[in-house]
Amino acid sequence: MSADKPLAERLDAQPPVVPQHPDVAFRPATVADIDAIHTAIAASDRRDHPTWVTPREEIADVFELSHVDVARDTLLAIAPDGSVAAMGWAMLHPSQDAALHAYLQGTVHPDRRRRGVGTALIGWLYARAAEMLIETGSSADAAIFQYVDESNADAATLGERLGLRTERWFTSMQRDLSEPIEGPDARDGVVLVAYTPDRAEDVREARNDAFRDHWGSLPSPAERWAQFVNGPFLRPDLSTLALVDGRVAAFCLASVNEEDWAALGAPNTYIDLIGVVRDQRGRGLAPAVIARTLEAARAAGLEQAVLDVDTASKTGANRLYERLGFRATQRQQALVRHF
Repeated sequence: MSADKPLAERLDAQPPVVPQHPDVAFRPATVADIDAIHTAIAASDRRDHPTWVTPREEIADVFELSHVDVARDTLLAIAPDGSVAAMGWAMLHPSQDAALHAYLQGTVHPDRRRRGVGTALIGWLYARAAEMLIETGSSADAAIFQYVDESNADAATLGERLGLRTERWFTSMQRDLSEPIEGPDARDGVVLVAYTPDRAEDVREARNDAFRDHWGSLPSPAERWAQFVNGPFLRPDLSTLALVDGRVAAFCLASVNEEDWAALGAPNTYIDLIGVVRDQRGRGLAPAVIARTLEAARAAGLEQAVLDVDTASKTGANRLYERLGFRATQRQQALVRHF
């Protein structure tokens, strides 16, 4: 569609109307609902991606973001017994200079699926996301995204009914840390160090440069970045920076959520972000920072490392990770509709 027209003319959605359903009552979420939301999400986690769990802290973070209007952007389906049968929120990415990205996020408790609750929920989320895009008053390129675990085909079908189409597949990859790790190569002018909080802004700038040409990526805003690097899961001792003349040229940021250990069956670290700033690519910095992080994780007594990768990444990241001993496990698809 032409970006010359205002979004109000390009989007075909009506304003969101709280849905009606015979089995549940829909209403916005509140802070008091966080534990009940977490319970519903945990049940879905066990069905849809049984090797990792969503931490409560991640849900609570949403309620603290300045660009989230909880009363307008969230919706819960409440069962007769008071439990959360389904939950969702629509979110507009706060970085809006290059493009507008809105996201549909949510789930239906496995015991409440195939009763029309998900259809009602995603219809409302889509309408709210469209409303968010229109309210920007922008004529920029815009898109609505939905990420779905491969095992949850019903959720993908719901998105497709709204005009979203699968554009990308992301694969989780896992590595056994008992296998040999090829140590990081010494490279002229490159110093490998552990992440430290005083470099938080430098690493954010490096992340935004490294991911500027990645599919679906927009700059990470300072507020969300602070939640990540100051949160309870990032492990500075396992995370690695490659410095060139004191500047962050590459990074491998790793976290540990012990709730994942029982699900995965082993103590593990999750590698959240790997990147190389664009003017330092081709120097082998990515495998160097990854190797140092893997070695640190093994020294810390962890047994597995897990990451996610865009299978069509033009950087060839998935092939790099395979060479470093990672093996593909489960997949997630990204459905998108462009306006």
